[in-house]
Amino acid sequence: MSLSRRGFIASAGAGVALGAAVGAGAQAYADSSEPVDAVDLSTSYDFYTGSHQVGIATPPQRHCIFMTFDLVAGATSKDLQVLLATWSAAIAQLQAGRTVGQMEPISLSAVATDTGEAYGLSTAGLTVTVGLGPGVFDKRLGLAAHRPKLLAPLPALPSESLDPKLTGGDLSVQACADDPQVVYHAIRDLARLGRGVVEVGWTVMGFGRASAGAEQSTPRNLMGYKDGTRNVSTEAQRAEFVWVDDDAAWAAGGTYQVARKIQMDIEIWDSATMQTQHEVFGRTKVAGAPLTGTREFDTPDFHATAGGKPIIDPDSHVALASPENNRGLRILRRGYNFTDGLNEAGQLDAGLLFIAYMNTPEAFIRLQTKMGRSDKLNEYITHVGSGVFFVPPAPKPGHYLAEQLFG
Repeated sequence: MSLSRRGFIASAGAGVALGAAVGAGAQAYADSSEPVDAVDLSTSYDFYTGSHQVGIATPPQRHCIFMTFDLVAGATSKDLQVLLATWSAAIAQLQAGRTVGQMEPISLSAVATDTGEAYGLSTAGLTVTVGLGPGVFDKRLGLAAHRPKLLAPLPALPSESLDPKLTGGDLSVQACADDPQVVYHAIRDLARLGRGVVEVGWTVMGFGRASAGAEQSTPRNLMGYKDGTRNVSTEAQRAEFVWVDDDAAWAAGGTYQVARKIQMDIEIWDSATMQTQHEVFGRTKVAGAPLTGTREFDTPDFHATAGGKPIIDPDSHVALASPENNRGLRILRRGYNFTDGLNEAGQLDAGLLFIAYMNTPEAFIRLQTKMGRSDKLNEYITHVGSGVFFVPPAPKPGHYLAEQLFG
């Protein structure tokens, strides 16, 4: 990662006071006790790390596009091999702030190989992370013997209502950056390079990260609550819960990716009382503190009672997701908010693009099975999109993603 002061911006959230309070009780946006939320648009990440792909442990950027692709009928393992080699070279260029080809060919009769909309912009911390779906290892391509041992479609889970148009995928591409145009350019040009081999499946455009990374203050989801206070954040935790180390040699250092599109019934949520919202999350809204504490990072006390009842409802979001109540289980969350405008009923069509990384999909299945059955948040959300992928390790210079699959 390179860092410089060129292109540095500090968000308006830091140190900004409201010019005029909008009614009694208005609150300043920023808490002076929290770290300044700032980004350096000149940040760049090397693609050829030779270990883990970036975009997983990398501190979440402000924008994300998640896109799935399906292999076209008749695609072969050779086609996939060439695509992954082509994408690897292109991603390395994009993350370095370069084009993937000529924007303006010498011949006016030629078609440009780069669409050009990010030309002149900073790298903005772009990361592109590629995953392989279960379909890559079915009978079509002859790669079944190389299937990561835990990669399989997710089972049906409680309380989900999946749209087939938002489910599955042979490949996934997660592009994240602090400039939305840089993200869009990367996804657009990779999709162009894949034509003839893959076709676009389902897509979610995310903004306003909804999970914290190391050294980042905890962001908020569209329900206004801090999201990811207890996220996996250290290398020791990632070694224990994220990176795969007991699979085939080609998969070592990879990880499993679960993506879910979660619809929020925002109008219903906005009409809920403060007490109800606190009970649903098990935390306060402004500080993000557990209901048994006063500060965000206080450890929740799930045994504390008041008036004979648990202070934190056992069916609250924090109680059901907590490692203390799941035999220490953790997953690395990398979520983003999304909005698709208005739905057919004229209500806000928005929610959470939930992306998580783990060394076994069973971790997500266990958590979501439990939460899907009794989470008080279920009254306000619906899981409508879903996919699971294996994210191979990053190649070394001179090589490409999942190269060992084709040896």
